[in-house]
Amino acid sequence: MKRIVTFGEILMRFSRPGALRLSQRGYWEAQFGGSEANVAVSLAKLGNRVGYVTRIPQNEVGRACLHTLRCNGIDVKDIVWGGDRLGIYYFEPATDIRRAQVVYDRNGSSFWSSAPGMFPWKDIFADADIFHCSGITCAVSQSATDATFEAVETARDMGLRITGDINYRKNLWKYPGANAHDTLHRLMEYSHFIFGDQDEWELISGIPQVPMGGMLSEDFVLDMDAYRRYFDELHRQFPRCREMMIGVRNQISSARHTLSALLWSEGEIYRARIYDIFPIVDPVGVGDAFVAAYIHSSEKWPGQPQRCLDFSVAAAMMKNSICGDFNLVTEDEILEQFVEA
Repeated sequence: MKRIVTFGEILMRFSRPGALRLSQRGYWEAQFGGSEANVAVSLAKLGNRVGYVTRIPQNEVGRACLHTLRCNGIDVKDIVWGGDRLGIYYFEPATDIRRAQVVYDRNGSSFWSSAPGMFPWKDIFADADIFHCSGITCAVSQSATDATFEAVETARDMGLRITGDINYRKNLWKYPGANAHDTLHRLMEYSHFIFGDQDEWELISGIPQVPMGGMLSEDFVLDMDAYRRYFDELHRQFPRCREMMIGVRNQISSARHTLSALLWSEGEIYRARIYDIFPIVDPVGVGDAFVAAYIHSSEKWPGQPQRCLDFSVAAAMMKNSICGDFNLVTEDEILEQFVEA
C-alpha cells in the first residue's frame, strides 16, 4: 500500500452550541481540525497509510492533539514539537439568513513560526509515494511559506506524486509582502492534481469562471463546451498537472446546498451528478473530503476517472452530514451512494 504524507497546520476549532453567535454568552465547544489534517484523517478512514506533518507545542494541548490524530489512524512520527501554542479558529455556522463567520487566531502559533530546516523532508519522504499540501500553509506566514516550498521541491526531486488544494482564505494573507495570486500559482505549478472551487481557480489563473448561477436542482445542465475551453486554458498555465477538479457548490440557503464537480483528466472532461443536500449539518471540510476521496480513488481505481469523480463527490456530499472538520465515512458507505443513485 502506498504511503501518503500531508503537511499543514492543525487548529483548535471553537464554536458556540446550536445557533448561538460567537458574541453570545455560554460555553464553547472545542475540537481539532484544519485542512491538511482533515485530508489525512479522511484518507486513514478510507484505509490508507497516512503520515501527517505539522508543528505543535509540547504541552497538554499539543499532546491532546497528537492523541486525537493517533486515534484516527494517523502516523504522527514526523510531527515536530516547538512553539508556544496551537493555532485557533472560531466558527459561527450559517443559520437561516445569517452567513457563517470565521475568526482566526493563528499569529504566533507553533506552525506560524515553522521555517525551512525544521522538517527532515528527505527522511519523511523516504517511504512515501504521495505528498499533499494546500495554499493555506502559505497564507499563515512567510516562514511557513518557505517551509512549504522546501517540502514540495523535495517531493518533486524525489519523484513523489504531488496533490494540491488551492484553498484560498481571504481572512489570512496579512503578513508583509503576502501575495496570494503569485504564491498560490507558483505552489500549484508543482502539482500533478489540483483541486479548487470556481473562485479559487479564477484567483490563481486570472481566467474568468464559467457562469453557473442556475444550479438550483439536480437536473441543471452545465455548459460543457465552455468548461472544455476553460480547462484548456488552465492546462496551459499548469502543464505539469495531469488532473484538475473544480468543486461546484451552490448555497441555496444555510440548510440546503447543491453540490457537484467537474474533472479534467489527461485532456478529457468528466462531470458528476448534482446532489441536492438538505439539511446541512456541518459544511466545514467539504473541500478536504473531495481531495481525500479523489486521492484514494485514483490510486485504487486508476484509469477510471468517472468512477473516481463520482466517488469524490459522494464523499463530499456525505461530509455535510457530519459534525466537525473530519469526514468520518468509510469506503463502503460512500459506495452505497452509487447504488442509491
